[in-house]
Amino acid sequence: MSYGNLPKIVDPRKLAEREVRITGQASVKEMPRVGSYLCTDSDVIDVDLLFSLDERRIRIITGDAKGRVHMTCQRCLEAVQVDVQAEFNLAIAFNEEKAKQLPRYYDPLIVEDEEIELLHVIEEELILSLPLVPYHTDCSIQTQFGDADMAEKPENEKPNPFKVLAQLKANKK
Repeated sequence: MSYGNLPKIVDPRKLAEREVRITGQASVKEMPRVGSYLCTDSDVIDVDLLFSLDERRIRIITGDAKGRVHMTCQRCLEAVQVDVQAEFNLAIAFNEEKAKQLPRYYDPLIVEDEEIELLHVIEEELILSLPLVPYHTDCSIQTQFGDADMAEKPENEKPNPFKVLAQLKANKK
């Protein structure tokens, strides 16, 4: 078990054989593709991964990555805090053919070499968990521009035909 900075490169097959749990924190600075969706790169993601074998002796990676990131609100264009959580349910495959033979409840992770970059795997799952349109639930949108007096009175205002009736009603009281 590891806590702190995540290892950069791992051998998922060996870790699965030994049933290793890796927990730690990943900085968004180290994940440039996720960072391109965010408005700041100072966010941190908590990662908890378990490498193990399932009942069919398939090497799997389960766990999650979660945290709060700052994205641009698509209503007001200010920063909005978004909770993200990526669930991992990956099965390790050596090639495309082996990946097709995996049970459907696993997402395949094709590992052609012995080692993988762990942050790339985490980054892919985080990108999938980001909202398409981030926004504040209570942000106010500026809907008018310019002088407030100009917005209240249109230039070609038509006379109200019932204005005379309103004056007669007021006189009777």
